[in-house]
Amino acid sequence: MRTALNLALCSALLACGGGGGTTSFGGSNPGVTSAPEQTETSAAESSSSAPPHDSSTSTSTSGVASASTSSSSGGMTWDMGIPDFGPPQPAGCEGKVDFLFVISSEATMKPMQDKLLASFPGFIDAIQAQLADFDVHILVADPDKKFLITDCTVCTTDCDPQGMPPYCGAMLTPCDKKIGAGLTFPSGAAASNIRCELTNGLRYITSDEPKIKDAFACMAKVGTGGAGMTGQAMVAALQPAMNDPRDEYACNGGFLRDDALLVVTIIQDTYDVDSLGTVDDWIEALRASKDYDDDAFMVLVLTTDIDVGYNQLCFWNEYNETKNRLRLLGEGVEHGFVGSICQGNYAPFFAEHVSHLVDLCDNFVPPG
Repeated sequence: MRTALNLALCSALLACGGGGGTTSFGGSNPGVTSAPEQTETSAAESSSSAPPHDSSTSTSTSGVASASTSSSSGGMTWDMGIPDFGPPQPAGCEGKVDFLFVISSEATMKPMQDKLLASFPGFIDAIQAQLADFDVHILVADPDKKFLITDCTVCTTDCDPQGMPPYCGAMLTPCDKKIGAGLTFPSGAAASNIRCELTNGLRYITSDEPKIKDAFACMAKVGTGGAGMTGQAMVAALQPAMNDPRDEYACNGGFLRDDALLVVTIIQDTYDVDSLGTVDDWIEALRASKDYDDDAFMVLVLTTDIDVGYNQLCFWNEYNETKNRLRLLGEGVEHGFVGSICQGNYAPFFAEHVSHLVDLCDNFVPPG
């Protein structure tokens, strides 16, 4: 491309303004009905919904000393003999991907958390194999701002088994009880109940973490003593103040990078009826976090399929005609994919979308 640009510039100078050639570069779900008893089930479908965004190209003309050329693919415009090469070409994300995981801590979530932990190593290996420059940030968002240990006997090194609930002698920071903050001390029933120490001293994993998969396993074991507020937790995790790299008190400081692709994964087995805001509010937060570039982020949702129809995986003889807001979130963004949380293994769901992630990375245009 650099050679082509030099040739075009030479032509412009020789022509002194002459015309140039074109160059192309479920909780409680009201409204549930039951179907007659059946014996067969069908696999839940992953879905992607994204209306194409309108695009347009425009050219401008000037006086006697200028001419312009254009093409439907966006050619270069000549102005006073100096070529304008049009919109910036994809530079790619250069392997930079920011992964945000938002995992419900409701009482029913232990099997789903176990399946996520089992599928994560293969997901990361597949991405690393396809990205020449593997440079990731991985953050598990606090799903409900609670720190609660009802039984101190689960404590080992970072809290006192002889202590008193709800903290059991654990040494906490303000970020340990803030929704959307990187979760490094999962607490309560079925949780890690230890401080997940990261070598970088941050609240998210980076590529230089020597044991990425072990660190993730500690952080993602969020437990089952909390709530299902994944939509709200996602929005909180994406707020500029939470990610300000210049603020030493910002819980997620430096996690979101302008020149990185963002991949959000939400896992909740019930309807999200508790999160503040509307689906449109959630989508707005996503788009704003990536400077309104809809090709700069991707959303993966694993949730109940009871709102898809009868004969699904979760409750094959039930159907709720009201769509889960998490499904509407996945369907409402350009690169959103929704799968059934009741599938036996999450590895195929993640594997199916690795190539799409890599394509987005290849075509990414950093802001500025």
